[in-house]
Amino acid sequence: MSTATMTPEARTIPAGRGHAFVGTGTMIRFMLRRDRIRIPVWILGLTAYTTGALSSYEQNYPEASDRETIADMADLPAMVAMVGNNYAPDEPYTHGLMFGHVTFLIVGVIFALMGVLLFIRHTRAEEEAGRAELIRSSVLGRHAQTTAALIVVCGTALVAGLLVSMSVGASGVDGVTMGGAYLYGMGLGLIGVVFATVAAVTAQITEYARGASGMALAVLGAAYAVRSVGDVGENFLSWLSPLHWARETRPFSDDQRAWPLLLLVVLAAVLIVVAGRLSDKRDVGAGLRPPRLGSATASPLLSSPLGLAVRLQRSSVIAWAVGLAVFGAFYGALISAADEMFDQISALEDMWAFEGASFADRWIVSFIGMLGVLAAVPAILAVQRLRSEETAGRAEPVLATAVSQTRWAASHLTVALAGSAGVIVIGGFGFGIAAAIDGRDIGYLGDSVAAAAVFIPAIWVAVGLAVALYGLVPRALGLAWIIPVYGFLVVYLGDLFGVDQSAHNLSPFGHVPELPAEDLEIAPLLIMAVIAAVLILAGLAGFRRRDLHST
Repeated sequence: MSTATMTPEARTIPAGRGHAFVGTGTMIRFMLRRDRIRIPVWILGLTAYTTGALSSYEQNYPEASDRETIADMADLPAMVAMVGNNYAPDEPYTHGLMFGHVTFLIVGVIFALMGVLLFIRHTRAEEEAGRAELIRSSVLGRHAQTTAALIVVCGTALVAGLLVSMSVGASGVDGVTMGGAYLYGMGLGLIGVVFATVAAVTAQITEYARGASGMALAVLGAAYAVRSVGDVGENFLSWLSPLHWARETRPFSDDQRAWPLLLLVVLAAVLIVVAGRLSDKRDVGAGLRPPRLGSATASPLLSSPLGLAVRLQRSSVIAWAVGLAVFGAFYGALISAADEMFDQISALEDMWAFEGASFADRWIVSFIGMLGVLAAVPAILAVQRLRSEETAGRAEPVLATAVSQTRWAASHLTVALAGSAGVIVIGGFGFGIAAAIDGRDIGYLGDSVAAAAVFIPAIWVAVGLAVALYGLVPRALGLAWIIPVYGFLVVYLGDLFGVDQSAHNLSPFGHVPELPAEDLEIAPLLIMAVIAAVLILAGLAGFRRRDLHST
């Protein structure tokens, strides 16, 4: 006699457009739970930074003459390209107007980065890792994950913008109004929303998280570049960039307006619709752009761990090298115009504390310094590739051969060290070539390359910290971003915000000799090289002793 068995009825999602969003609420709760630390850090960090910047302006530029000096300096073409033109040139340059003018684009780019990185983390990265397919096998609609990610990320951006508005508006600083504060904060929040929706579109195109985030960040870079060209040339090109739309709210001026925010809302809505349409045309884990077919035979380059690491990371290194070279050339080509502006603003000499150095030398120091901080980004990304290869399971087949863990990690580390050195030197070369052509002085080329090269030990300290975290506490690898972020906000922008020298000294970038304005000091470079070596050795030792996928 046999006993009939009953199997539970399979749970399926009924057909229909509305059921494509089934499970969205569950996914929202899951994403909030997963990012219960990351999201508050983003929100509180952005709020603290903007509030601190406003406070520093009030403390360091108490007199109207001090602020007018900043306003004059901000008329330099390079400064206009970086922070935008003064949208209220005929009004008194109050602390509020100064704050809105100088910080809006800088903070806006950070909001955009937050939107892109958080969205890709919850969507395309999950598909690439295979977890999205497991989740979709349950009762979950086709668009539930994307919709949940948009709600979480856009909500995070808007909450951050609201908190920025409230903290800035409550500061009581001269020239700051609550209405202007809300325009400032909501403009920033909507920038985050727009670039989260840009990421929603790029996530449909490629099957790789790095590719999706790279395309979204390329859109951000293009928006910034178009806005820069338009602002410097004072033409319509600025209006092709959503960054300019948000800034056209003109916070803390007498001509504040809210209608540009509607442009951002409309653009975000259009991009959401586009992302949904594109999502309907692809399978889970796939992208609309099919991957390239590989060669029938493997390249000899792939016969060693180092060759494989070079193959995996060469596109990123080349892209960063080209990007920094172009970026450097842009500012190098402005060296003569900046020198002429300096002759017209006598207060700049006291403000920048030249101590005998020419303005051209200080110009090189300033913008090569920015290149140095930016060059740390691809270096840390190269180390993070170790973690992604490990967690995705691609490292295990390699390590199943005669390749040791140390040799495998060292191959990627070699790319990180050599690649970052090459990137910063190429960036300095681009700056120097443009400066030499513009200033008709070939000496600018050697000065620029030397000024860039001395940043290599500081960048390697960032690499060392990333390797140490990866080997000892892999889940904390994200903390390595503290070095470039702190370096940009405190060391590079510190003079503008009046940051004390003691804060500079906490960053390796604060100990880099300021060539060619100062003499070369070897000691700090050697000390940073030793620190980097110790961190790297500690990280490799930790990685050798732990298991793969260890937390």
